[in-house]
Amino acid sequence: MGNERSQSGILGELGRFSAALEANAADLAHLDGPRLLLAEIVDEALGIAQQQAALRASKQEASRKVKELMVRGQRVASGMRSFLQLNYGIESEKLAEFGLQPFRGRKARTPKTPQPPEATTTPLPAPAASHPEAGATLQP
Repeated sequence: MGNERSQSGILGELGRFSAALEANAADLAHLDGPRLLLAEIVDEALGIAQQQAALRASKQEASRKVKELMVRGQRVASGMRSFLQLNYGIESEKLAEFGLQPFRGRKARTPKTPQPPEATTTPLPAPAASHPEAGATLQP
């Protein structure tokens, strides 16, 4: 036997081993009991593996169908929400029963950044001549 670890690999090895035992059944008459038991186990395992593959395919189909139905349901529910708002009015508290937020007015608008107080601007004094003229000598 090899080092197969996957389900299909193990089933393949068991199937090949069982086929080899079946081909040499005349030489291995003393192993008829275990050989027949192995053949039965391999056949049942292959049948269940095929059933599992079919169920996996049907599961994928069911998952796709559920996703499709959820999208359709969301579309219908969205339309129904609009009808409820038309029927009861957008301000009706009855909308809360259906999980909808009734319109309760807007909050007062607040400025995003507070305005700084107006400050009187005074002109800056003219800069004094603090740099000596080029080429002039400094006196100590």
